[in-house]
Amino acid sequence: MLKVCVLATSSAGNCTFVGSGRTRILIDAGLSRREIVERLAAIGEQPEQLDAIFITHEHSDHTCGLPAFARKFKTPIYLTHLTAPTIDWNGKMPERIEPFQAGIRIRVGDLEVQSFTIPHDAIDPVGFTVSCQGMKVGLAMDLGYLPDSVKWHLSGSHVMVLESNHDLDMLKVGPYPWSVKQRVMGRKGHLSNAIVSDFIAEDLDGEVQTLVLGHLSEQNNHPEIARVVAQQALEMRGLATRLVVANPKQLTEAFVLA
Repeated sequence: MLKVCVLATSSAGNCTFVGSGRTRILIDAGLSRREIVERLAAIGEQPEQLDAIFITHEHSDHTCGLPAFARKFKTPIYLTHLTAPTIDWNGKMPERIEPFQAGIRIRVGDLEVQSFTIPHDAIDPVGFTVSCQGMKVGLAMDLGYLPDSVKWHLSGSHVMVLESNHDLDMLKVGPYPWSVKQRVMGRKGHLSNAIVSDFIAEDLDGEVQTLVLGHLSEQNNHPEIARVVAQQALEMRGLATRLVVANPKQLTEAFVLA
């Protein structure tokens, strides 16, 4: 059994729970310690029972709650060798840091966590897949495009959490300065609805039971736009994949693979 819940996904904070019957992890900790604890409780989980936290990259919307959470609960933290020193640890790096090289596979309890490099404007950003007893969860957030290597790692996922950050037209006429717009649209920026639609239409694995679209911009996207664009691509493929668009301010339901 695998239980997956996106506790938060937006430019204000990102955090995802993945657990089996006996192993529980977080991917990113971009909420305050209190918010992480409250959202874990909402799905029947306790922070003391977490076996690890995996960090995708150092940006604050993925790490802002990490130092306080680590001090309180002593949870082992897995992040790349290059990422670890870029985080503001508030004066003291936690004891239970487990640096790794991007691309390696890590076993925590009965979970097998595969890291892979993604294109984003961070020091050493990674995505993750989590596998257990033939079930697989793939997560790729904060990336400017989908190279073949990322598509390969995501293949075979039964639950996939994928960024669908912006509608290109909304971004172009939106409030961001032009320099920020260029960053978001760049190859180390964020995925647009159109790129996600193309991925679904051309490359989405038929194994995917649930596709969760996340990291939607509140200024440059709208949940219904992201939903319609992705749903059209699913229908064009004839796939029965369940589509979920994550609310930036709320946790998703808990998805269970059994």
